[in-house]
Amino acid sequence: MSYITGSVIKQLREKKRFTQRELAERLCVSEKTVSKWETGKGLPDIGILADLSRCLGISIAELLTGNLALNDNRSANMKKLCFYVCPVCGNVIQSVGQGDYSCCGIRLPVLEAEKSGQEHAIQVETDDQEYYVRMEHPMTREHYLSFVAYVTSDRAELVKLYPEQEAEVRFTKRGHGILCAYCNRHGMIFREI
Repeated sequence: MSYITGSVIKQLREKKRFTQRELAERLCVSEKTVSKWETGKGLPDIGILADLSRCLGISIAELLTGNLALNDNRSANMKKLCFYVCPVCGNVIQSVGQGDYSCCGIRLPVLEAEKSGQEHAIQVETDDQEYYVRMEHPMTREHYLSFVAYVTSDRAELVKLYPEQEAEVRFTKRGHGILCAYCNRHGMIFREI
């Protein structure tokens, strides 16, 4: 297991524009203690990590690993939606812009979508009110579609699918957007509508 390093504490403290004294006061420790942490002559006690992570504005996991997730996406456009899928339990996480997510002890990568092709063609039929979306895809316990999502500029709708059901869903029509489908073997595919 990795533990927080002094360079990470210093980097985060300076990013928050705290002096060593200001951080020490917030944590009810001495300025000398913070200096020891940052120079590698001491380590923060595990009991103080929650307070330290709050003061520095990051999660405890980020604090321990030094892997800092930056959320630079401030526009909140739903078409920038990112999906994460746990390979162990199948949990689906979605966020507007990239983040740092873990499930079942695994750090999840953001899914990279590929354009729908012949092998994984997303077929769409439309009427006045709905999109009927279907795919010719195996739906066995070993090879299946986990979910289909319809994403527009202001909302996202996700339908979870399960093995041994049909690979088809219906969405209320809301204008132009992106359809995404996730295959447990081949990953994420998309089609613009």
